[in-house]
Amino acid sequence: MSVLVFLISAAIVAIVGTKLSIIADRLADRTGLGEALIGAVALGATTSISGSVLSVYSAYHGQTDLAVGNALGGIAAQTFFLVLADVFYSKSNLEHAAASPTNLMFSVLLIILLCLPIVGQALPATVYWGVHPMTPILFLFYVGGLRYTQMQKQHPMWQPKQTKETVIDKPDEPRGGKELKVLLVKFAAFTVLLVFSGVAIKQSGVKLAQQWGISHMVLGTLLTAVITSLPELITTFAAVRRGALALAVGGIVGGNTFDVLFLAFSDMAYSDGSIYHLLRPQQLSYIAVLILMVAILAMGLLRREKSGLANIGLESFLIGGLYFASLYFVVT
Repeated sequence: MSVLVFLISAAIVAIVGTKLSIIADRLADRTGLGEALIGAVALGATTSISGSVLSVYSAYHGQTDLAVGNALGGIAAQTFFLVLADVFYSKSNLEHAAASPTNLMFSVLLIILLCLPIVGQALPATVYWGVHPMTPILFLFYVGGLRYTQMQKQHPMWQPKQTKETVIDKPDEPRGGKELKVLLVKFAAFTVLLVFSGVAIKQSGVKLAQQWGISHMVLGTLLTAVITSLPELITTFAAVRRGALALAVGGIVGGNTFDVLFLAFSDMAYSDGSIYHLLRPQQLSYIAVLILMVAILAMGLLRREKSGLANIGLESFLIGGLYFASLYFVVT
């Protein structure tokens, strides 16, 4: 029964993720915010809902290894999804074709947010009303980063060089209209489905871990993180196939910035102290690997290699190698 619930929930997550990518692309045009910003904020945060629910639910019940492992494993898996998308996009290197100042800004924001939990562990373990001071700091940096990125979009001071391989984000639909309300309602409905799916995946996943004898850290980093990241995988491939490359990259990078907030949400749900001071050395090392992966991605977005071995960029090989090395690290 646990396997059946797990598979059905995963299927729901995958189907809903496909629908969300189409709606997000249309919202980017209707709202005038553009693919990169909509992908990073609306699509990225919404497709991460199931993972967020799983981490919070786990932390509330004292299963902090599962909560943290799910957050960190999701960021690693989703960054690796860009490697798969790069392989899938045959015309050129994905980071070259999807060049966008917004995506680059979100990559830097993600590096900043990943550093903060490490700083949080270095601070005293004092909590106020059950919450460590690093939790509101994480939220402030996230909101400030969103505002800073929006300001950059309104008044750009840097633009990528246009080449024949660059795919420019051009609206396919007019701004506003009655259709905008319909799209927002659909978006909200699919979000609710992802919430219930996240709870179901958590409950069935914990039972499977008990039956199979695997740790919560391995369960979160390898199994639930990948399953709850299925919307990002589906939406990324769907966006690439539709030519919405900025949306594809923005959905991953923006979703990852939101995934760091899983730790903040988990700290609020955990009632026995600071979740940052429960981070194990293995988890801190995993965060360092994540920072390295995102830094390589940011350099790829800046360097914009047109093509490489197997028609993918050097950054894709490095990110892929780091991801599989991290999986080996977690298991062993």
